Amino acid sequence: MTERDKADGPAPDRITIRAATAGDWPGIWRFMSEIVAAGETFSWDPGLDEGAARSRWMHSPPARTFAAVDANGAVVGSAEMEPNHEGPGSHIATASFMVDPARHGRGIGRALCAHTLEMARADGFRGMQFNAVAQTNTVAVALWQSLGFEILATIPEGFHHPTAGYVGLHVMYQPLATNPHGGDGRK
Repeated sequence: MTERDKADGPAPDRITIRAATAGDWPGIWRFMSEIVAAGETFSWDPGLDEGAARSRWMHSPPARTFAAVDANGAVVGSAEMEPNHEGPGSHIATASFMVDPARHGRGIGRALCAHTLEMARADGFRGMQFNAVAQTNTVAVALWQSLGFEILATIPEGFHHPTAGYVGLHVMYQPLATNPHGGDGRK
């Protein structure tokens, strides 16, 4: 273990990240339903039903959904990635992440984010934008910043946290193109 590993917390769980399958959905929904209902990190309706959640999360190409599975095959985290906008804005990706709360702090979110960044680059996206990171989600904000994202703007009172009240909602961004002047992106 390096000094950086010690600074980042406990050693990460041994996980595999792969394309999510329909068979992964029950494992994803198991922790997703808890995260969404808590209303602390996602700007989704806390009463979102399973069918609507599945349709929002489980994508078909060109969008992608990933599953993080442990050595026993249990789904312990998931990410989804897609173009942030259509047409002239489709060269910027967006992504969302959910990690089983029982597995927080074990490097799963970091691994999922690193994987989506790698896949976004491979898919030719020129940047990745997170549209709605609750200011109170300080662990995620610090993680995204450690992976190269910066806060571009904070929408004052853009998120209604169940206990903290109205808090800021960050828009975060990271460029992905190796040549920002053209030639290697999607458009």
